Amino acid sequence: MFNIDDASKKSKEAMDAMMKNYSEITKGFQSIAAEATDYSKKSFQDMTSYVEALTSVKSPEAAFELQTSFFKSSYESFVAEATKLGEMYAELAKTLYKPYEAPFSRSLTPVPAAA
Repeated sequence: MFNIDDASKKSKEAMDAMMKNYSEITKGFQSIAAEATDYSKKSFQDMTSYVEALTSVKSPEAAFELQTSFFKSSYESFVAEATKLGEMYAELAKTLYKPYEAPFSRSLTPVPAAA
């Protein structure tokens, strides 16, 4: 028999779970955006410092050395940031998948064969 109180309770539980998950997803996107913004600011500052240093160089050898070290540090910084953002996206994907995890795993359990 259909019970309104049970249905209302289940509906409220589902809505609460959905809102909690939505909040976690929003926080994940916000942290990714903040990280990307911070990296962009740092990258811009590094480039500005590099150009300032390059304008004061007196010899081509020193310019080449400065350019080499800048590109090396820029590449290492980019790889580290890309790795970090990749991990953040992976965590966000886990958060997105979490509400579907239990129903999906239940759907994969084998059904006993009819005798």
